[in-house]
Amino acid sequence: MITSARNEPWPLDIMITDLSKAGLSKESMIRMKLFTLDDRLIRSCIGSLSLNDKEQVINSISIIFKDLLLTH
Repeated sequence: MITSARNEPWPLDIMITDLSKAGLSKESMIRMKLFTLDDRLIRSCIGSLSLNDKEQVINSISIIFKDLLLTH
């Protein structure tokens, strides 16, 4: 989930460092809130994450699943 950087922080929030590549005009962050979404609901793509931002997302997802596997 991408949200405004003005919201209260959650664990594993990731600030998007390359706003122009992501197609964003204001400070934003990626919030680790996993859900499913039918791809027919996606209207268009405004940008993509930079390699650095993608690496941070992969790291956070790894932490989530590592913790999940260790607790179950």
